[in-house]
Amino acid sequence: MKNWICGTVAVGLMLTTLTAHAEIKTINDVLGRDVQVDVPAKRVVLGFYYPDYIAATGSEKFGQVVGISREFWEDFNPGSWELYSEKLPNLNSIGDIGNIDRGTFSFEKTLAMKPDVVVLAKWQYDTLKAEMPRFEAANIPVVVVDYNDQTVKNHVKSTEIFGQLAGSEQRADQAAQEYAAGIADIQKRVQAAALPKPKIYMEFGDKGPQEHSFTFGKNMWGAIADTVGGDNISRPFIEDWGVINPEQVLVSKPDVIMISGTEVGMKQPNAMAMGIDIPTDEAQRRLKGFTTRSGWEDLPAVKNNRVYGIYHTASRSLSDLAAAQFMAKALYPTAFADVDPEKTYMDFHEKYLPIKPNGTFFIQLGCGASVCDDNANVQAKDQGNASTAATQADPAANMSENVTENVSWFTKLMNWFSSLFA
Repeated sequence: MKNWICGTVAVGLMLTTLTAHAEIKTINDVLGRDVQVDVPAKRVVLGFYYPDYIAATGSEKFGQVVGISREFWEDFNPGSWELYSEKLPNLNSIGDIGNIDRGTFSFEKTLAMKPDVVVLAKWQYDTLKAEMPRFEAANIPVVVVDYNDQTVKNHVKSTEIFGQLAGSEQRADQAAQEYAAGIADIQKRVQAAALPKPKIYMEFGDKGPQEHSFTFGKNMWGAIADTVGGDNISRPFIEDWGVINPEQVLVSKPDVIMISGTEVGMKQPNAMAMGIDIPTDEAQRRLKGFTTRSGWEDLPAVKNNRVYGIYHTASRSLSDLAAAQFMAKALYPTAFADVDPEKTYMDFHEKYLPIKPNGTFFIQLGCGASVCDDNANVQAKDQGNASTAATQADPAANMSENVTENVSWFTKLMNWFSSLFA
């Protein structure tokens, strides 16, 4: 009897311990769906947003991820994949559910991974709606997150969901609130500048100068432009992303142009290349090529040297606070003179991610640093009539047009001279 009582007590204590560490929790996802999940999840299939999951949960929690869409990471962001492969032991052998966007998703492979939960990006869920009854029949909960819409609300909620799934709520909440505070600071500065919205054109430079590729309307870079006070010339013509008529760019006369790229751009001779291990000189060369498009020499952005390169992967992510700062600084240089987007990007990695990326992530055409020193002068010259107070606040903004042109000429000469010895 004594042994039986001791055994019963031991089993009870074990069950109590397990219960304390695991529970069925209702997760309210970004679509407003209430999903029952056994948390912390021990076997997770993650459709997208891999670094964000790591940022919200910690790199050790990635050991519970048993399946991903490998193409999105391994092929589209090879520099990132290589760095993370050195830090995450399970990454090279992790299961592949296929590419949902290209129609190669395999429900059978996903089922074989025996997931506790499948986490999908909103656009992945929309594509796989017909498969949802199969998930339900297999008793596999599906939770939807979304960073693509680039709203603070969904960035915060998606990060909190990752924390709830992994049992790392405190870490996730901290990362989410830091993002929200950073965006609030941007908007406060833009509002205080009290300037007309500069017109901006953004393009994914994967096809090079010879062919216009995707620009962005109300999604991704387009949504970031809205957030940071830009007048996105593509918004009236593009819903999410798509190709705009090249003539429309010429007619719209953007004040700022941003061309995004990834490491994959290196596979083509003139496509935009940005990111991990991309040399700045090479990114500059490729960015320069876009300004040679027919008619672009007459655009205000090109005339005033307000053409920029940006890492395409630094969007739809918690790390895109740095990208938002960079875009805001390109649009309103004086208001963000003390802001260093590159530092923001590196600090985020140091605090929340296991890798330290080296490469080229933010550049302005013809500048050694991410933003030219005389960028504020250009803005003051273009918008001085609109804001006398802003001009007076920056003494350098009173430089004459001839001086600005001389500085630009000298900068170009020095860049050319330096390139001879590169």
